[in-house]
Amino acid sequence: MSCEVGWIGQRSWAYCSARHRLMRIYLQSRARKVLLLGASLTLAAAYTGLAGARFVAAFLSQRGDLASLQRATHVDPQDAEYHYLLGRYFWLVLRDPDLAVPAFRAAVALNPYAAPYWFDLAAAYELMGYYTQGETDALEHAIQADPTTPSIAWEAANFYIVQGNTRDALKEFRVVLANDPDLIIAALDKCWRIEPDVDALLRDVLPPMSTVNSSFLKFLLSKNEMVAASKVWAQMTRLNQPVEKSYVFDYIRSLILAGDVDKARLVWHQSATLSALTSYQPTPSNLVVNGDFGMDVLNGGFDWTYIPSTQVSLELDPTQNHDGTRSLLINFDARSIEDVGIRQLIPVQPNTSYEFSAYFKVEDLAGAGGPRFLFQDLYDGTTYFASEDLKDAAFWKQVDGFFVTGLKTKMLVLRVQRFPAGPIKGKLWIDGIRLVQKAPEPKAPKDSSS
Repeated sequence: MSCEVGWIGQRSWAYCSARHRLMRIYLQSRARKVLLLGASLTLAAAYTGLAGARFVAAFLSQRGDLASLQRATHVDPQDAEYHYLLGRYFWLVLRDPDLAVPAFRAAVALNPYAAPYWFDLAAAYELMGYYTQGETDALEHAIQADPTTPSIAWEAANFYIVQGNTRDALKEFRVVLANDPDLIIAALDKCWRIEPDVDALLRDVLPPMSTVNSSFLKFLLSKNEMVAASKVWAQMTRLNQPVEKSYVFDYIRSLILAGDVDKARLVWHQSATLSALTSYQPTPSNLVVNGDFGMDVLNGGFDWTYIPSTQVSLELDPTQNHDGTRSLLINFDARSIEDVGIRQLIPVQPNTSYEFSAYFKVEDLAGAGGPRFLFQDLYDGTTYFASEDLKDAAFWKQVDGFFVTGLKTKMLVLRVQRFPAGPIKGKLWIDGIRLVQKAPEPKAPKDSSS
C-alpha cells in the first residue's frame, strides 16, 4: 500500500491506495498524525529489514560453504533456492542423502515448479537406495513441472532406465528427439538399445520429423541394419518433408555397397522431390547425369563424384564449353597416375546395347598415351568400352562408340583413365557426355513359305 500526505487549507490528509481503491484519510488530530508516522516508520523498518536479510542471505549463498548456506536458510527461510543449494552441498560434497533429502523437500515445498529441485530430490532418494516410491514421485513431479524441456526429459529418461521402466524412458526420449538436435544421436542409440525394433520405434517413439528420421537412417546405416534403414526411408517418403542431400548420398552409397542397385535407383528417383534433385535425374535421352557440367557437381549419389589429388586438379570452366555454359577442366601435373579421380555411377540393364558420345579438347598435353573414357562393371570390373586417347585436339572433337552390357551387369562406372599410367602434363576439357540405350533392332519377319 502506498500513501501520499498533503494539506487542504488547514486540514492535513493522506491518500493511501490499496490494490485498485483510493482511500482518503483526514488527519485532524496530533494523535492520528503520530500514529500514521509510527506505522510508516514500522513499515519502512520492516521493508529495510527484509531487504537487508535478503541481501545477507544472497551474499552468504554465494560463498558456497556449509556454514554460509545454513545461515542463508535461517536468514531467509522462505527462499527455496537456499534450501536447494544446501541440499546440493549435502548431496554432492558430503554425499549424505539423509541430510540432502530434507533440504530438497523444503525447496520443493516452497517452489514446486522448479524441475531441477525435484530431479535432485529423486537422485538423493536413489542414492539412499531404499525409497523407490519417493524417487518415482519426485521424478514425476519434475516432469510435470517442465514436460517439454529436452534436458529435463533426458534426465528423466535415464532415471527410468535405471529403474527398469523402459516404457516411460522411451516416452521421455521422444521429447528429447523432438526438441534437441544435439542429443538426437545419443537418444537414438539409447532407444535402439532399449527397443531394437524399428517398427515400434517409428510408431511410438520417433516424432514425425525429417531431421530425426534422417538421423535414425544414418544411425542404422552405421550398424549395417539395411532392412531397418529401408523402413525408415519409407517413413521419410511418407512424411514428404525436405531431406538433406547428404543423407540421400549415404543411403545410396550403402545400397550400392550391398549390391541393391534397384533400390538405389528408386531412392534417387524419390529424392528428386525430397532433396530438390529433379535436375539430377537421368533421362532416356541421356543416362549420364549433369553430362554438360552445367550444374554444380554434387560429389554424391548418381551425379559426378571426385577424389582430390595433388597431381590432378578439377574445375568447372565457364570460358570453354561445347554443349552448354561450361565444361570440366582437368589440369594434369602428374608423375604417375592411372585414374583422373572423376567418375559417375550409372544404373543400366543387363545384356543391353548402349551408345556413348562426348566432346573433348586439349592444350599442351604431354606424355605417353593419353587419358580415355572407360565404362566398367562396378562389381566385377569388366571393361565394356574404352574410348580412343583424348589428345591431339586443339578444338572440340567428338569421341563415340557403343557396347553391350553383360548378362548380369546392373551398374556401370564411367571414369577417365590415364593409359598407360605414367607422367603427364597439360590441360584436358570434357563436355557433352552422353549415354543412351539403343533401341533393339527389329527382327526379320519369318518366311511363311518355309
